Amino acid sequence: MKRVLDCRASDFRQMGREDLKGAILAAEGRTVVAETVVVSQPLLPEISNAELAKAFGADLILLNVFDVFQPEVKGIVPFDMFSPSGGPGFDGNPIAEIKRLTGLPVGINLEPVDESADAVESLNALPEGRRATARSLAKAKELGCDFVCLTGNPKTGVTNAQISQAIGTAQQHFGGLIIAGKMHGAGTRGRVVDREAAVAFAEAGADIVLFPAPGTVPGLREQELAEIIAKVKERGALALTAIGTSQEGADEGTVRSIALSAKRAGADIQHIGDAGFAGMATPENIMALSMAIRGRRHTYIRMAASPLR
Repeated sequence: MKRVLDCRASDFRQMGREDLKGAILAAEGRTVVAETVVVSQPLLPEISNAELAKAFGADLILLNVFDVFQPEVKGIVPFDMFSPSGGPGFDGNPIAEIKRLTGLPVGINLEPVDESADAVESLNALPEGRRATARSLAKAKELGCDFVCLTGNPKTGVTNAQISQAIGTAQQHFGGLIIAGKMHGAGTRGRVVDREAAVAFAEAGADIVLFPAPGTVPGLREQELAEIIAKVKERGALALTAIGTSQEGADEGTVRSIALSAKRAGADIQHIGDAGFAGMATPENIMALSMAIRGRRHTYIRMAASPLR
């Protein structure tokens, strides 16, 4: 089994669910997933945010606010600021195109919304293409997503109970790698990190259980997280820790500190969110996170590796 560190585009193209999970495990806590918002203007309008995230060290790309029934990723068609002709749009499969441009595995967020949740503040009803339903999960498979992340954006009313239910739905209708958990409250009251819920996600069939990284939500301590991660790993799941509370736009020292704390707690994969600038982390922070958990050599290799390899 190759480590994610050693995988190139040709390797990723051949990977299924178990292969990708095994490559992450083999990398021993040295895998970076970068999240980008697909509907925002890219940070550099000549390229997509996904391409920029890869260039600064991401191993996996997670697309946020992606509607599987109206698939779009801003930046696939470059925008020339000095000659904004409004040329032809992109009418192909954006998942396949992002995979071609980056050479990396690509996944999407789908949100298990609980309409009865005691939400702090709810958004307008999400379209089905952004929700974790049987139809949307089947469509994600059809589009070629390598993984789905069953989680909640702010104020969407996603609950742990609905996440557990969505894992079962994904097992039936998706078939790829399943990540499940909360980065923050997602608009519902109550504790973000719940030991029983995390174990339930693993037992329901999640390949990777998602947690907030230490220092990103109030009161979550490294030792507490380490104890919960150990319980999840006993059930055969991996652990992902997320910087999903806009600290992806903080200074590099803060990101490095969070990254090392998460690695000490047992994270197999580290996520950096999309709220740094325009729908992605500050690029230097992606690189800082990568260098903190795996050093310059592997960071530079990922940054430089061509999608043609």
